[in-house]
Amino acid sequence: MNDLEDLPEKNKIFESDIFIKILTSPREAFKFINDYNYEKHLYILLFLAGMLRSFDRASTKNMGDNYSIWAIILISIIFGGLFGWITYYIYSALISWSGSWLNGKGNTESILRILAYALFPSILSLIILIPQIAIYGETMFKSENDFYSSGLVESVIYYGFFIIELILGIWSFVLCVIGISEVQKLSIGKSILNLLLPAILLIFFILILVLLFKLIN
Repeated sequence: MNDLEDLPEKNKIFESDIFIKILTSPREAFKFINDYNYEKHLYILLFLAGMLRSFDRASTKNMGDNYSIWAIILISIIFGGLFGWITYYIYSALISWSGSWLNGKGNTESILRILAYALFPSILSLIILIPQIAIYGETMFKSENDFYSSGLVESVIYYGFFIIELILGIWSFVLCVIGISEVQKLSIGKSILNLLLPAILLIFFILILVLLFKLIN
């Protein structure tokens, strides 16, 4: 790979605008990240992505039923931020492994870099999370909430946040497809398959284990 210090002047300017380029010219940005092993913001992105995933799990697991809002925040920041990256590392390794069946070229580290930067739009939803917590508190993490029966203004605010988060999530998925296409040197179709294969394989192995357990018993 090329040395980042040997970049031409025009690419040094591009380096300072990496996140703008990811949003406006993702293929060019991911090529830059892959060619130069660029990982200046890698660890902070993985930390924030781990936090986001932890907050999402807190919501789906209804942690508000058993924990205060401050406990949920601390758990998400400390455990999600510090250990959440492990999930993405494992996922990157699985993408590299399954991608080899499709003649993919990227290794675990190169895929992890791409995923970290591709998750940037989703990470932005952490900004939206601040007013949500301020408005709803631990209610947004409880199994029983009154979002659906709230007044018009509260419902508009709630669904407005939801739509923004959904758009950012879809945007990140699109960037992941483009990034995997670049690092693995695959078509868009194969890149989508490469992203889904680890989940498909996991479900397949779980089904096999369930069937074996039933046969044994």
